[in-house]
Amino acid sequence: MATTSRISVTLTPELTDAVHAAVSSGEYATAADVVQDAVREWKERRDLPGYTIEELRIAVQEGLESDRSTLATMAEVKAEARRRFRAPAPTMQPPQR
Repeated sequence: MATTSRISVTLTPELTDAVHAAVSSGEYATAADVVQDAVREWKERRDLPGYTIEELRIAVQEGLESDRSTLATMAEVKAEARRRFRAPAPTMQPPQR
């Protein structure tokens, strides 16, 4: 079994109520289980392979500096979005570092 550490956190009343509701409903056995699950999910999202903040900043800047869209009307934008939605999804690869 993994060792654990104890820390103290302060939650808003809304979050406290949500934690108590999750325990009362039987979804979780203890408040600690709720918090551990929330932190685990946060860590998983944070650790996902993908772009760093700096890579995202660069991509946004490149987008801002690129040419404007050739689509002139909202109807054209919607038609292009529908076309892309129907197209097979490209495989996503994390950036090379």
